[in-house]
Amino acid sequence: MAECGASGSGSSGDSLDKSITLPPDEIFRNLENAKRFAIDIGGSLTKLAYYSTVQHKVARVRSFDHSGKDSGQEHEPPYEVSVQEEVTARLHFVKFENTYIEACLDFIKAHLVNTETKVIQATGGGAYKFQDLIEEKLQLKVHREDVLSCLIKGCNFVLRNIPQEAFVCQGDADAEFRFQTNHPHIFPYLLVNIGSGVSIVKVEAEDRFEWIGGSSIGGGTFWGLGALLTRTKKFDELLQLASRGQHANVDMLVRDVYGGAHQTLGLSGDLIASSFGKSATADKEFSKEDVAKSLLHMISNDVGQLACLHARLHGLDRVYFGGFFIRGHPVTMRTITYSINFFSKGEVQALFLRHEGYLGAIGAFLRGAEQDNPNQYSWGENYAGSSGLRSTSPGLGPTQRARSGTFDLLEMDRLERPLVDLPLLLDPASYVPDTVDLTDDALARKYWLTCFEEALDGVVKRAVASQPEALDAAERAEKFRQKYRDKLQVLRLQPYAYGSLTVRSLLDTREHCLNEFNFPDPYCKVKQQENGVALRGFQSVVRALDALGWEERQLALAKGLLAGNVFDWGAKAVADVLESDPHFGFEEAKRKLQERPWLVDSYDAWLQRLKGPPHKCALIFADNSGIDLILGVFPFVRELLFRGTEVILACNSGPALNDVTHSESLLVAERIAAMDPLVRTALREEKLLLVQTGSSSPCLDLSRLDKGLAALVRERGADLVVIEGMGRAVHTNYHAALRCESLKLAVLKNAWLAARLGGQLFSVIFKYEVPAE
Repeated sequence: MAECGASGSGSSGDSLDKSITLPPDEIFRNLENAKRFAIDIGGSLTKLAYYSTVQHKVARVRSFDHSGKDSGQEHEPPYEVSVQEEVTARLHFVKFENTYIEACLDFIKAHLVNTETKVIQATGGGAYKFQDLIEEKLQLKVHREDVLSCLIKGCNFVLRNIPQEAFVCQGDADAEFRFQTNHPHIFPYLLVNIGSGVSIVKVEAEDRFEWIGGSSIGGGTFWGLGALLTRTKKFDELLQLASRGQHANVDMLVRDVYGGAHQTLGLSGDLIASSFGKSATADKEFSKEDVAKSLLHMISNDVGQLACLHARLHGLDRVYFGGFFIRGHPVTMRTITYSINFFSKGEVQALFLRHEGYLGAIGAFLRGAEQDNPNQYSWGENYAGSSGLRSTSPGLGPTQRARSGTFDLLEMDRLERPLVDLPLLLDPASYVPDTVDLTDDALARKYWLTCFEEALDGVVKRAVASQPEALDAAERAEKFRQKYRDKLQVLRLQPYAYGSLTVRSLLDTREHCLNEFNFPDPYCKVKQQENGVALRGFQSVVRALDALGWEERQLALAKGLLAGNVFDWGAKAVADVLESDPHFGFEEAKRKLQERPWLVDSYDAWLQRLKGPPHKCALIFADNSGIDLILGVFPFVRELLFRGTEVILACNSGPALNDVTHSESLLVAERIAAMDPLVRTALREEKLLLVQTGSSSPCLDLSRLDKGLAALVRERGADLVVIEGMGRAVHTNYHAALRCESLKLAVLKNAWLAARLGGQLFSVIFKYEVPAE
């Protein structure tokens, strides 16, 4: 591990650069716009939190201004696109060893141009120890905050805002992490913080908690006894010793006492009967590894039993563990989990947190931010700026830790609007957006990671082409390539770094990395052109549909929806076709579709349902711009309106691939309304409502949707949900259970995925589902 070359001297930021593997300005980013700070200093780690504003580019669309002149030529684009600067809020969290604190404070001071804050919130024992140093270096007054209050506040914040923050640890040899989706009701729970000692807190509401117990036998005990027994002074080295040890060489097991299992009591022979029991009678030297492992088991089992007893006493079934002792160490987590399961007979669940090391810093920050309380917003983890779970585990090899060295990062972006569950989810607590967990499925993981890496050249090329006037576009695109490739490499080594690894998380990470290097919407010009072409064909498609008999028209509408969904630049098979054949259009796409019976074919049941009474209100999640939206979705919308069904058309809030955004859909609808009286009337009478999803992803998480959309779904009594597209209906939500009827529609544009599902390229998913009575 690199030593800080400036630990006692008023060192400059330059010395910091020599001691770490990342440039300092990548660790402490956006300092020039920092507004507020908080710091949590423990016995060996410092956690710094700060809020800053981030300026980045966004693509905006608006109607052309034709005032005082003709309304444009036939081939004029349907709207204009401009790139503008936008300012958003970001939370930064940096974790590092106390050895680095002086150099880090020096770097911050040197680069802190203008801060509104005059006070820094501080918690942890180091808030006293380092108070003078912080005040001297940053010229800010330290305001000390209660440790416990900060921990709880931070815990509540991450549980609410970071999907898959909490996980259970399984497996005996190799740790398996099972991540939890955001639970809509996080209270009550037990928080067990294992620092030097152990604190046990019952949390009943946002600001209602009670310290109910603890123990003096905690992380400090492990460290202290470990140092005495092994002569190893560093905590992480002790954990590394323990990970290589065999505790049964030192511990007395049930089989050592009874010759096997204790049948009467139902105790297995492998159960520890006495920690360190063999050391009293065995006439031999024990290895440091075995001693450390025995000690780790003793402390972990003791904490687990204590936590279990308190949980049972207070009727709680969820226990979150955090604190310096955990450190993302698999053996520690497995032992605590085993202890909890054993003593509770499986009725209490042991949960761990990806960002447990930041809880105090987050809580301290929130305590000082009441004037624009971050709790009133929704936040999302920025995968481009976060290190991931990997860097907290001391058992990792140097190549796995090399990217951030001893510095661990978490960044969170403030989202424009609060995000909530879709009210139509059957059971929000058990809803899982993703169809396949790549953390579990090694074959699928290998395929998709390779697939995304091989697609990088195309993404870079598209990003550069989207900004022809920018002289630095190629340079930024190369930086994007390197950053995203680094992320893929981390995920190969540690697939659980950011929670469950899924196609959705790979897509979202790519979007975050593109945004970081100012490529907000690489497909904006493509979408503009394709929307223009599709709008010119809208009336002829509608005329052809209106000329059909009722039953023929329903099938044609279904095929139109599916054919429209072929036009997806995110699928390599389609991108290759579109680039090689510029004249590939709607009719050609229809011919590409699998003939009926489709791979998943509920069309007959859907047709039968259409012969019944109309739905009250349909919620449609649209996918791609151009032909998909205009020639596929809008004719389907028009038919529903004709039947007397109100329609809520939900599109992404922000760009991703060639997916249609809400702002684009408004302009497209305006153009369609000028051509079609049915759509024009529906918009005017608010029977057709265009809303944003709150998402900027090619996939769809129904537990994180715009609050306004959720309110509208309740208000209008939506009784049909239509989800179209491979990302929204196959990679995510394929198994989503809803309280109303649903249509999940997609064309499989990836040969590997199609084969996995038993089909071929351009196989069709037409899944109509009715909830059980």
